[in-house]
Order: sequence, then structure tokens, then C-alpha cells
Amino acid sequence: MNTPEDSSLGREVAYPDRYDPGLLFPIPRAGARAAMGIDDNALPFIGHDRWHAYELSWLDAGGKPCVGTATLYVPFDSPALIESKSLKLYLNSLNGVRFNSPAAVCERIGNDLSARAGAVVRVSLGLPDMQQHRKGESLDGLSLEINDYGPPNADYLGTLAGGPVTEILFSDLLKSNCPVTGQPDWATLEIRYHGAPINREGLLRYLVSFRDHAGFHEQCVERIFHDLINHCQPQQLSVEARYTRRGGLDINPWRATPGFLPPVPVRDLRQ
Repeated sequence: MNTPEDSSLGREVAYPDRYDPGLLFPIPRAGARAAMGIDDNALPFIGHDRWHAYELSWLDAGGKPCVGTATLYVPFDSPALIESKSLKLYLNSLNGVRFNSPAAVCERIGNDLSARAGAVVRVSLGLPDMQQHRKGESLDGLSLEINDYGPPNADYLGTLAGGPVTEILFSDLLKSNCPVTGQPDWATLEIRYHGAPINREGLLRYLVSFRDHAGFHEQCVERIFHDLINHCQPQQLSVEARYTRRGGLDINPWRATPGFLPPVPVRDLRQ
């Protein structure tokens, strides 16, 4: 079976002392999408999952250790996502492997991830720059009484009267929990849209209702995109979550209506 319960995820495991691509644990996307009412064969969005790897090391051709960072792009339409702890273990399995060049490191990681995700995964060394100036308006200063922390409640979502607007809204208050370990996952969520004005109070209540929800990062972003499309019906929509680092990795899923340009890759201060 290919479920988290059948793996070593969430259990104490020894760190690998040799290269092992079998450590990578794919989780099919279709099941969670079906539970949300998303047809995996007719996806309503485009996007990617951008990973930042902060703890990467290998040996050069002479056996001297090298260290680096990496950015990985997993396409939204890959049959599977990669569980983060398994990626951490896999990257550590490269610690004793000799490579002729940094390009060979990227090629090996890309090939192994592509084989497990079922689609081409792009890998490059280095990380995006830190974001210096945020665009848009924060929801977090709204004065609200909130006592609903889950499950996610899309009934809060709605629009206000008025003509279409083009807005960027963000919040640092998105939190969910790992469905395997129960550990908290924190993120900044950025919403770009064109359409009827979204009710900001309702949007913030909705985001806070993820607080006790157990879901993988990618699944949470797809749920938010799906709920906004269904309840607010924007003409254009982009949803990106920039999650904080855990285990030397952070994940930044992005989903958008077709035709939307990908966001400029950046890292937040919390990352």
C-alpha cells in the first residue's frame, strides 16, 4: 500500500549511510483531490510545488565534502507529491556520494524525484532571494472575534457588492498540522485575484479554520483554491503558500487559473 501509515514516516528511523533513492515516498494526489471534489483528470488549475532545500551535501570527485542549497520544482500535475521527511532522508543519503560536478548532483536528484513523482522535476542549486517589500494588503490587522479553528469552513467565504477589482491579499496566520506526525505547519498565504471584492473578514475566518486541520501543504493550497473558486467565483485567481522550514526544507505550493503568470520566486523572512 502507498499510504503514510505503511511507511517509516512519523517513526524513529536511522539516518542513511549510503545513497538510497528508495527512501523517497510518493503520495498519490488523486485521493485527496477526489475527497475535495476536484477531478484529477480535469484539473481546474495550473501551478507547481517549489521546494527549498537548505541542508545539501555531497563529495567531489576527490572525496572532499561540498555543501549547498537547492530549489526543486514539482509540477502540479505530477501523479504524486513527495512526502517531506522522505525527501530529507533521501538528500542525506547523498552525503557520501562522489560527483564530478554540481550539475551532476542536480541531475541525480532531478532524475530520482521525477521517477517517484511521475513527472519531470526541475532542480537547481541555490535559493531565491529574500522578499524585501511585500505587495498587497494584510488581512491580519482585522479586529475579529474568532472561535472556529477547524475543520476548514468554506461557508465563511463570500463577496461584497461592487464591480470587479484586482487585489493582492496576504496573511501570516495560516496554520495546519502534518497528517503523519501532528507537527504544526506555518505559512504566509498570498492571494491574487480579479473579480468581485472578496469579503476580507470572511476570508480571514476561513483561513483560521485550518488551524487544527491535518493536511499536507499541497492539499491545503488546493483546497483553498477550490473553495475560493466555488464561493467567490473570481475571473482570475492565484493562491501561493510559503511555508516555514521544517527538517531543512520548506514547501511553497502555488495554484492558479490557467493563463496566470507564475509568481516571482522569493523567500519570506520567516523562511
